[in-house]
Amino acid sequence: MPGTAPTTATRYTTLDSPLGELLLVGEESPTAPGGTALASLSMPDQRGAAAVQPHWRRDPYPFAEAVRQLRAYFAGDRTRFELGFRTTGTEFQERVWRALEAIPYGTTTTYGRLAESLDMPRSDVRALGAAIGANPLLILRPCHRVIGADGTMRGYAAGVARKTALLTHEGALQPTLI
Repeated sequence: MPGTAPTTATRYTTLDSPLGELLLVGEESPTAPGGTALASLSMPDQRGAAAVQPHWRRDPYPFAEAVRQLRAYFAGDRTRFELGFRTTGTEFQERVWRALEAIPYGTTTTYGRLAESLDMPRSDVRALGAAIGANPLLILRPCHRVIGADGTMRGYAAGVARKTALLTHEGALQPTLI
């Protein structure tokens, strides 16, 4: 109904990172730590990124653990995230996003191998790619670890340069000497 206030409160905070300012967004949830479940993490200029809305409230408290883990990740002290999420994808998207979490730090996989691990026919690789591209939790659900079968950096909602930077940070790629 027009003019009606949202039924759940959206909270957000930001975090400076080597990739630019990260935006963490969550919805109130009585079962989540801090009362807010993390729903998205996005970067500047990201395709489909969340944008702060006037009715959202800046509140760093519910995101303290996510911020701590992200800082440790960028410092090289964390290789896995242990956070609760509340995303709203389709059943297919959620299945793909959960599979991303199983890709080990410092490694990569291909779209084809990921499809195979999900028992999907090769003909569904395009749908798989679309689901990966819609991942609302960049870095946390490591879609940057999925590359082309020929080893090329294919698509990343926040840009291929950031995908390359993340894989270099994790040791999956060697730094480029200039």
